Amino acid sequence: MSSSPLSKKRRVSGSETKTGSHCSSSNSVRTELSHTPANGMAKNGNDAEIDEGLYSRQLYVLGHDAMKRMQSSNVLISGLRGLGVEIAKNVILGGVKSVTLHDQGVAEWNDLSSQFYLREEDLGKNRAEVSQLRLAELNSYVPVTSFTGALTNESLTKFQVVVLTNSSLDEQMRVGDFCHSNGIKLIVADTRGLFGQLFCDFGEEMTVFDINGEQPLSAMISMITKDSAGVVTCLDEARHGFESGDFVTFTEVQGMTELNGCDPIEIKTLGPYTFSICNTSSFSDYVRGGIVTQVKMPKTVAFKSLSSSMAEPEFMVTDFAKFDRPGQLHVGFQALHAFEKKHSRLPKPWSQSDADELVTLAEEVNAAQSGSAKQEQLDQAIIKKLSCLAAGDLAPINAFIGGLAAQEVMKACTGKFMPIMQWLYFDALECLSDAEDAILTEEECAPRNCRYDGQIAVFGSKLQELLAKQRYFLVGAGAIGCELLKNFAMMGLASGEGEVIVTDMDTIEKSNLNRQFLFRPWDVTKMKSETAAAAVKQMNPSIRITGHQNRVGPDTEKIYDDDFFESLDGVTNALDNVDARMYMDRRCVYYCKPLLESGTLGTKGNVQVVIPFLTESYSSSQDPPEKSIPICTLKNFPNAIEHTLQWARDEFEGLFKQPAENALQYMTDPKFMERTLKLPGAQPLEVLEAVYKSLVTDYPHSWEDCVVWARNHWQCQYNNNIRQLLHNFPPDQLTSSGAPFWSGPKRCPHPLEFSTNNDLHMDYIMAAANLLAQSYGLPCSTERSDLTKLLQDVKVPEFTPKSGVKIHVSDQELQSANASIDDSRLEELKTRLPSAEAASQFKLCPIEFEKDDETNFHMDFIVAASNLRAENYDIPPADRHKSKLIAGKIIPAIATTTAAVVGLVCLELLKIVQGHKKLKSYKNGFMNLALPFFAFSEPIAAPKHKYYEIDWTLWDRFEVKGIQPNGEEMTLRQFLDYFKNEHKLEITMLSQGVSMLYSFFMPAAKLKERLDLPMTEIVTKVSKKKLGKHVKALVFELCCNDETEEDVEVPYVRYTIR
Repeated sequence: MSSSPLSKKRRVSGSETKTGSHCSSSNSVRTELSHTPANGMAKNGNDAEIDEGLYSRQLYVLGHDAMKRMQSSNVLISGLRGLGVEIAKNVILGGVKSVTLHDQGVAEWNDLSSQFYLREEDLGKNRAEVSQLRLAELNSYVPVTSFTGALTNESLTKFQVVVLTNSSLDEQMRVGDFCHSNGIKLIVADTRGLFGQLFCDFGEEMTVFDINGEQPLSAMISMITKDSAGVVTCLDEARHGFESGDFVTFTEVQGMTELNGCDPIEIKTLGPYTFSICNTSSFSDYVRGGIVTQVKMPKTVAFKSLSSSMAEPEFMVTDFAKFDRPGQLHVGFQALHAFEKKHSRLPKPWSQSDADELVTLAEEVNAAQSGSAKQEQLDQAIIKKLSCLAAGDLAPINAFIGGLAAQEVMKACTGKFMPIMQWLYFDALECLSDAEDAILTEEECAPRNCRYDGQIAVFGSKLQELLAKQRYFLVGAGAIGCELLKNFAMMGLASGEGEVIVTDMDTIEKSNLNRQFLFRPWDVTKMKSETAAAAVKQMNPSIRITGHQNRVGPDTEKIYDDDFFESLDGVTNALDNVDARMYMDRRCVYYCKPLLESGTLGTKGNVQVVIPFLTESYSSSQDPPEKSIPICTLKNFPNAIEHTLQWARDEFEGLFKQPAENALQYMTDPKFMERTLKLPGAQPLEVLEAVYKSLVTDYPHSWEDCVVWARNHWQCQYNNNIRQLLHNFPPDQLTSSGAPFWSGPKRCPHPLEFSTNNDLHMDYIMAAANLLAQSYGLPCSTERSDLTKLLQDVKVPEFTPKSGVKIHVSDQELQSANASIDDSRLEELKTRLPSAEAASQFKLCPIEFEKDDETNFHMDFIVAASNLRAENYDIPPADRHKSKLIAGKIIPAIATTTAAVVGLVCLELLKIVQGHKKLKSYKNGFMNLALPFFAFSEPIAAPKHKYYEIDWTLWDRFEVKGIQPNGEEMTLRQFLDYFKNEHKLEITMLSQGVSMLYSFFMPAAKLKERLDLPMTEIVTKVSKKKLGKHVKALVFELCCNDETEEDVEVPYVRYTIR
């Protein structure tokens, strides 16, 4: 389970089963488990091939050009404490040319609270040297070396990007000036307790090739005027989405052909469907058609050097509720450097005298400012907090700032996405106790020579004890799961009597290694949860962690039962689909447990915190449903590659999965026939025809049969059906209003003629024949020359388009067409189908679509099927990489976003463990690292409802003990009376799940029979299901009237039976 869509969209679960076969596709790439190149050396630079198997999900974020630019960048990361190692991890996973780790310091206790590649036995050793071995394992394409000398100007010249962490202000200034004047890009990153700082200088002229990372928009045109500023009107199917200042180009315009393939033109939007372009008055008259497409224009950005930016800073705001905070922290961080220079140490944790001295130093720094950096008035409380926390070193803050800094490294290398201009300050002071009287003492926060010293410096030792006792359930061990576990281990969560239970039913695949950083090439095919648990035990041996391989859902409620949930302190989701998220959300609401929810989509990330009795739940708000493609567009009128790819996916399911599934059910399930005949409309006939085809007419007995079938199917789809469509609607057909039928979104197709010399045609036959052979357990072949010979002997039946064939033009027409069932054909099929016993000798195997196996022909089929159909309709084809994204519904993902999002999740976790009570203490977060943009907001309070004078929210319920003091269980009559007497509510309807237990309109005889039965007996009787031994309580939904006989909304009932 990896990171997820940001919004609550469906995602095909990552657990799709793989189909075995005895052959593999001929055009497959090498897929050794290790991703070391053949010569054992990491091949980088512009001549390097990009390993799509490894970088697949990241490529969908950055693109091939940016990845190639990244592969020619040498990066220096100075300072290997918690922040430095986080940046290095993300940059190495990203795939730069090389990384050099620089540090002159040795590992100390204070480092272990966030430096996940240092262990207790490494204390006293050089941090860079120890970290180098562990970081080098992350990506064998990236050579990682350590350097322990001084950072001389000469040593900096080898690098394209330099990152300074844990460095003095003097060194930052010296290195900053040298880098600025020598065209080396510089990033300065620093964290101090709950505060973070980031600075970027990418030179006086940096080209940004793509400022936002979004796909270019396109729209279909319905009109273009001839004017001094021609007005373009788009079809009103959807808003064009362009903004003034965007650049566009045109294709397929009929009439005003001067626009086709023109240089990018700047536009001005006039409305949701219109915009103006250049002077079109001298152009030819517009006739019809045309597609307008947005063009990404490069932008040049200028940066000031660190020294000049120090006095005239430009701030990137991370939290608009703290608008004036960056200016205060800009002075505060300089004062910290001055304090450290003066005393050769940082201020002591929570020392009041050091805090007072830092305020004095900050006043001096501020007084010396001449530029815009000067603050009218210093916020002494913030400066004092900075002093109290400066010695702290927190894993979540390092994860957040480290994720951002690594993304800036990638921007510096590639020019992809907008850099941070130029200073970013961040704080999470809400993590400190929100109790009014909470004050930490110097003694409570003093170092103890233990691995949590960096965290104790901020929160004191009591929180450490609380963290050790926590029992947390982590659902998912993919990208977000791995990052969470790393932070849990560093923070000491469940390092005492507590426990972390992590469940994930997936195995590790090669494409996971690019961001699920706890896994290595030799872990491929192992279970994620167990591997991840073992990896974090190495980081902190005292964490108590158990790995499970269960999917969460109704099927596993015997395992994750009342006892399990009641023993938890909280739940953290690391899921990749909305259904599982909503299920976990319902469980957390039912058991009143806090839930931490997060997700990523490329450079976008979000965090939502769900707190019992305080906030709304995850399911309280939902995204609008995803736009689906109309059936008629897919079947007959595609106009975009997305349509042909969805059509190809439907073909795959309809040829290689569903028929075999139906036939298997027919052979093994005695009730299959009965169920099928009850289906609505023409479905019974369709299903039985498919079974008949699978077992009789289309049943192949050899590889040759599979080739014949594939060739005939090609003919049917790309020639015959298109000819039939053009017979019904000729190219010059007019609609009833006299407009051309083939215009606007309807593209006029043309049939294809098969040729063994056409690679795409052969790819299709090869993939389709192999997939059919796999689904029938027949031997396959990948020999193209043999295939060509076989195809020369295939006799393809002549086809003549028929009259009277109905083709639906719209989905409305399709729905209103009454499908007439041919009863005689149904009866004929029932008699002609082989008996289930006779059919059981057939070896049928439904094929589950698996996009990431390059040798199984699945993507070969999709790409060929989609691009052939695209050729039918003159739609530009898509390469394998793009086809895989769309057909496989892949969620683009990158390690930087995941690290940053999980940092924010763990800050919320610290608040939950401390028991923060105020809504304003918690923060939901959203970010887009590409823009860059950050937004934090107070969670929405749980909406309140009312009956009589009683307020209630989704967190409330009626608690009813089913077993009475005399040991007898409550009857329905007693249950109804209980609500009347105790709550003055008259129950009008009572249900459990989908079972109606009682209603006021129930027949008298049925009511009489039920009134004196115990509640559980009625439940088992109505639902026809036994109650499992693990069930401690039932949930009843009520409809009630109050004493005035008004209908009132009330909470549900938790009815305890054990």
